[in-house]
Amino acid sequence: MSQNNRPNQSRRQDAQDILPDSAPVSTTSHSSQDDGASDPHKKDNMAHSRTLQHSHSPEDDDTDIHTHSHADDHIKATEDLDNDDLPEEISEEDKETIKKVAGDDNLSQAKSYASILVEQVIHAKETFERSLGSLFTSAFTAGLEIGISFFVILSAFALLNDVLPSRYAMVLSSLLYPIGFIIVVIGQSLLFTEQTSLLSLPVLNKIEPLHKLLRLWGIVIAGNIVGGCLFAALIIGLGLHMHLFTDHAIDAYAEHILGFEWWAIFGSAVLAGWMMGVAAWLVTSARDTLSRIVLVSIITGSIGFLGLHHSIVGNIEVFSALLYGNTVGGVVFVAVLKNRTFLFEIERVKEQAAEARAEVDRRRF
Repeated sequence: MSQNNRPNQSRRQDAQDILPDSAPVSTTSHSSQDDGASDPHKKDNMAHSRTLQHSHSPEDDDTDIHTHSHADDHIKATEDLDNDDLPEEISEEDKETIKKVAGDDNLSQAKSYASILVEQVIHAKETFERSLGSLFTSAFTAGLEIGISFFVILSAFALLNDVLPSRYAMVLSSLLYPIGFIIVVIGQSLLFTEQTSLLSLPVLNKIEPLHKLLRLWGIVIAGNIVGGCLFAALIIGLGLHMHLFTDHAIDAYAEHILGFEWWAIFGSAVLAGWMMGVAAWLVTSARDTLSRIVLVSIITGSIGFLGLHHSIVGNIEVFSALLYGNTVGGVVFVAVLKNRTFLFEIERVKEQAAEARAEVDRRRF
């Protein structure tokens, strides 16, 4: 074989490696073509081979390899980035730089910092352009999906609590925390804690105004809370009737949320939110679904293991206890009703004391 033919054969071999299901590239000689002329079946096969050879000519090999390899890869938001996708304020030179960075498709290396940032900004910009109904529906769906974590945790806690001390049962069952988050991330629903940092990027880069960010945040968190409360009302109640867990398990997790000073809850929620922001960044840096699942499991599993306060999951936990448990109901009854009654009694005693002093003063004079 001549030296000039070797690069072409190498490119064809690369195409075979990338496209294992495609027909092989023909390298048939002229003598075999003459033999095929006497056999109709061979003649048809040789015609097919010549067609393939033409379609995979040396000039087109590199283009075909590039096209098919991207067809097998997951679709990236930055793969076909145009100037129209970028703000007008950015110079032409910067646009070319961003497109070059965003087109990072070297699967053998980790994504660059700039590539991750550009991809996040583009995803966030697309979220800003969605309709209000679409945003709320996606956020509502995320609220329902994230409730699956709590449902599975309660079921596991009810089983483990029969064989382990309650504290250990709670810690082990909390390791199932990532289930709902995996569903949300892979399903691309809008969860407030995951989207908080992501959606702020266009504002920080002066692409979108602040008031649109605040409106978007409000829609997302409202949808998450409504979806979570609906899940608590329907599915948690279903679990109780199916005897998957008891109201004792619901109370245990409500105490886990409410049994701290307000500043401790606030600090815990800030830490959980920061970890979710890190998770969003790491998910964008991953090139495949399996890596995303692993990253989400590690981060959210740590949140569950440490018992940190996640705003949406915590809302589902407390609302479930309010509906079906005894702890929150008792807290509300004592802290609100009994406390108001106590205050009313104090006011009545003060009034009686004031009347008594006034009567004494009247008799004295």
